[in-house]
Formats: sequence, C-alpha cells, structure tokens
Amino acid sequence: MQKYTEAAILIEQRKPLVVDKIELPQELKFGQVLVELKASGICGSQLGEIDGVKGEDKFLPHLLGHEGFGQVKEIGAGVKFIKKDDMVVLHWKPGKGLQSEPPKYKWRGKVVNAGWVTTFNKHAIISENRCTKITGDINPDIAALFGCAVTTAFGTIENNAKLKIGESIVVFGAGGIGLNIVQAASMRSAFPIIAIDRFDNRLNLAKELGATHTINSSKEDPKPSIEKCLNGGELDVYIDNTGVPEIIELGYKLVHSKGKVILVGVPKKGSNVLIHTLPLHFGKFIQGTHGGECQPHIDIPRYINLLKEKKLILDKLISKHFHLKDINNAIESMRLGETAGRIIIKL
Repeated sequence: MQKYTEAAILIEQRKPLVVDKIELPQELKFGQVLVELKASGICGSQLGEIDGVKGEDKFLPHLLGHEGFGQVKEIGAGVKFIKKDDMVVLHWKPGKGLQSEPPKYKWRGKVVNAGWVTTFNKHAIISENRCTKITGDINPDIAALFGCAVTTAFGTIENNAKLKIGESIVVFGAGGIGLNIVQAASMRSAFPIIAIDRFDNRLNLAKELGATHTINSSKEDPKPSIEKCLNGGELDVYIDNTGVPEIIELGYKLVHSKGKVILVGVPKKGSNVLIHTLPLHFGKFIQGTHGGECQPHIDIPRYINLLKEKKLILDKLISKHFHLKDINNAIESMRLGETAGRIIIKL
C-alpha cells in the first residue's frame, strides 16, 4: 500500500486550500479501492464547498474533488467489478458495486475526512461504486470529464428536461456543465438553443458546441433578449446553472404554461426563490436535478461511444491545465471567468 501522498486539503471555509503530504490508511476496508489519479476536473460544487454555500462544514479538515480518472492500484475485500490495474472514471453519483465507508487520512496529527470519492489527491481511497472501468485509449484529461461535467449535463437533458426535437431551450450559465448541456441540446436538435453567461469566451465556445443564440447578461437584460431570440415563440425548457434566485425566478416566468424549469445550480443557504405556485397545478414544471439522475455504469460507456465516434466534442472544453501545487491559482482562474470550459488538474 502507498503510505503517503500529496493532497489539497480544505482546512477552513473561504480560505485557500493547503497542499501538503498526507498519510493514507495502511489497509483497505470492505468495498474500498486505491486509485492513483492521473487527472481531475474542478467543478463549481468545489467552489461552493470552499465558500460554504450550503452552510457550516462540520467535517473539516477534508479532501475535495468529485470527477477524475486514474488507475487502480489495490482493491479491498468484497470488491467485485473493479480489478487491480483497471483504468477508471471517478464520479460522485453511485454506480455499480459496493458502497464502502469513507476513508480517513492523517495530516500533522489530525484526522482528514473524505467522502466516497475525492480527486484533489494523487492517491485516493474510493468506494467501489464511485468507480467505472473504461477500456481503450482515451486521453486522461477527457476521461476525467465523464465523472461529472458530461454525465450531469447529458442526464439533465435526457432525464430531467426530456428535451424533444425542435423544442426551445435557455441554458443560463455556460461553464463546464452548461457547455455540455448546450452540446446535449444540440444533439437533440433543439431550436433555438440560447446560451447565457457573463463572459464572452464561454459564449463563443457555446456557439461552437451548438448554441444558436448567445446573450451576455453583464451587457444586456436577459429577459427582452430571450424574447427576441424566441421571435414570438414560446420557451419550452429553461435550465439554470447559477443558483441565483432572481435568475431562477426569471426562468419560471418565461417558460410557457407547461414549460420546464430545471435547476442544476444550488442557491446559497438562506436564499429563497419566490414563485407563484398556481401554474404548477396546470402543468408548469420545476425540478432540481441530482447529477442528471445518471447511472454512471450505464451512461459513461454510452457517452464514451459517442466520443469514439467523434459525435461528442470534449477537447475544446478543456481550457487550462494546472499542477496540484497550483490548485488555488486554478480556483481563482475559475472565479474570474478566465476559463471558458473545464480546468484540469494534472496529477
């Protein structure tokens, strides 16, 4: 067993991560898998954890990251679907296999907590059901995106929005997940596909991935701009990736009487969304997605087939690479909107 590894640790909310050496448990427990990480993405969820969006964090210090790719180095008792040397996508949604208890690491005499999957560490103990084996030659950076950015986005379109050919859609927030939502909507032949963001670099990439219209919300009022894009038509689906209450309320007003509002972003704790519920009784629909309701062991192989057939574009989604020691710079780059798509941490 690997004894030590390097990790980015959340010590205190709203503070930079601490990158340091941690000690791994020297025995895998039932259902656990030791993975050597090759690449990890950074999702907006990690920024939310750092910022305390959901409130006080009772598990500090702890590790972060929920989408990655790596090689299995050891397996614990009971593990059935994963073997040593397998190449695996790491994901936060449960898939096939056992759910183990989360590991506990050590750092400077303290216990460092972790969930069933973490990816901001060079070696990680993962629950078997957070690993999906993949085969064939695939770029580790791209493989990591199947842990969340791809599965959440495509699942949101397939399972939550159930988008139909020719339906109109607004995607508010064109980050790593939003851009894949645009791409999934394009595959469904939606029209128009309206991408909205505060940064032109993201909107330009959204056009490349299938957006028919783009709106910079820092430069123009989204409501009349959306109505202009619809050209007198109705809005069928509105997907919010921001978690901003006013943006969610706007979508609820804009969709037609049987339209759908799907929430990917999560408002800060204590922030409430104000809606009139009567339209819900007559067919209007609002729902929060939970990772697109994806089933990783089923959906990841499907999407990888699309990648192999060059029907899925992911290389353009990778905007920057950082080493683990520079992860705080990567996080700051995300906050400033300097990256159009996903940042990859090289491990």
